Amino acid sequence: MFPKISPIIPVRRRDLFESAEWVYEVKHDGFRALAYVNGSRCRLISRRGNEMKRFANLSNSIASELKVTDAVLDGEIVALDSDGMPAFYDLMKRQCQAVYYAFDIILLNGRDLRELSLLERKKILRSVIPRKSTWIGCVS
Repeated sequence: MFPKISPIIPVRRRDLFESAEWVYEVKHDGFRALAYVNGSRCRLISRRGNEMKRFANLSNSIASELKVTDAVLDGEIVALDSDGMPAFYDLMKRQCQAVYYAFDIILLNGRDLRELSLLERKKILRSVIPRKSTWIGCVS
């Protein structure tokens, strides 16, 4: 059983700046979700704590492609149009294949990674996501 985890809420800024303490992430126009992977099962949980059962196919694919005992990923469920661009309304209507873009890994194989820096966690995240996955992407 995993501990209850609240995703880090991004900060929206209008001005650009550079700082070694900040990382920029692209908003993919999808649904924020934590992926709780335990063996051959994955549960996608919204930032409000609700299980996102309508993405059962995506959950099953994440669990089958990640070669981990257990993990908690933070990311976004996105639908892409034929040009590879985010298509929010298609996601709402379930008219496109949904993908999961992970941008953080919080727990891995029983280890809490939150004491590591975000950049260190992103390196670990890239190592567990298959390079040729059609269901999971890594935002780095």
